[in-house]
This record gives sequence, C-alpha cells and structure tokens, in this order.
Amino acid sequence: MSPEWPGWLLNVSEIEIVHRRDAEAAEKTNLTQRSLRLKRAKRTGGEWLPEIISTKEIEMKKVSVSFTLNGDPVTAEVPITWSLLKTLREYFELNGAKKGCGVGECGACTVIVDGDAVSSCLYPIPEIEGRSVTTIEGIASAEGTLHPLQKAFIENNGVQCGYCTSGMIMSAKSLLDQNPDPTEDEIRTSISGNFCRCTGYIQIVEAIGMAAETIK
Repeated sequence: MSPEWPGWLLNVSEIEIVHRRDAEAAEKTNLTQRSLRLKRAKRTGGEWLPEIISTKEIEMKKVSVSFTLNGDPVTAEVPITWSLLKTLREYFELNGAKKGCGVGECGACTVIVDGDAVSSCLYPIPEIEGRSVTTIEGIASAEGTLHPLQKAFIENNGVQCGYCTSGMIMSAKSLLDQNPDPTEDEIRTSISGNFCRCTGYIQIVEAIGMAAETIK
C-alpha cells in the first residue's frame, strides 16, 4: 500500500534510485530490478520514511505549489518529482531557461529565486512554495523594453549560438541586483557556473560591465 503524503515537502534531490542487487530483495518487495527507495525523505516533523515504493507511484503523486513568477502570483499542480525547470518549461511554457547537463553544472537553466541565481534543474518543485521566481522572460519592462543586460549582450556581441545566454544573463542580473558596481573579478565569479563554448567569455564579461555602467 502506498504511504499517505499529507503536506509533505518531498525533496527530490534526496530520492535515491537503486538497482536491486539480489533477487531475494526484489521478490520480498514485489518490485522489479529498478525501484525507488526513499532513504531520506523527510516529514515536516523531521521523521524519516523507511517505505520502499515504485517509480510509478511517486510519479503519480502531485503537489500544488503557489509562488510568484515574474511578478505574478501563480499556482501549479504538477508531479512531485518535477523540478522547477520542468515546471517552467512544460507547465508554464516558459522556455527561456534551457536544459543542458541536468545536474547543475552548465548553468543553462539558471533562474533567480528570492534574489539568488539557482540551477532550476536541481530545484525540487515542492520547495518553491511561497518564493519569488524570475526568468529571462520577466526581466524586460512591461512595455517590452529590453533590460540593460539584454541590450548589452546584443551590442557587445555576447551571443553566438545563444543556448547559454539566458542563464548568463540571469546570473549577471542576480549579481547586479546585489552589487551594481562589480569588479571584473566579481563579474567572472558570478558567471563561473555558466558554461559557454562559443564566445570565450570576453564579450560576455564586457557586456555585463557595460550593463553595470548603464544601471549605476
């Protein structure tokens, strides 16, 4: 029987996919070779759940989350296993944040949550409840005027294939929101988690510096 999950915040990053290494264990649990083991799924009271349940059972469980998205209050009911990135792209159809590596290394999925740049591919959707999310789609003005960072990337040729660009801009925006007059080293540090294989970073760093001068 599947466990009841009232009010849980299940941290997907703490779900471990395990392969049964012996047939006896698989037979006892009536699971196939691939199963999910909730080793560290935490209840709000801090207790640990020992049950083993199937992948399908987890994927069928949905969670409703309410948060602010690009300045607007929104609510989404999605599978509890979804990340923030998957929710943005598949539920809200906001495709600016890109799926790259899927493990938080490339920065293509970067968005801003409560002022900080985060890898949305790693952000469990239950944890977004009550937070404020900004994506690349939300940084231009209501009239459609581009953000200074967007203008600077265009004017300084900081874009080639463009796949990394939204993540670069969101990391840079988080920096400039907190530090409007950064040094070059601070700019480079802010985008150190964003990979680009086209520009060599020089035009990107210069574009962020150009935007900083505009914003000051």
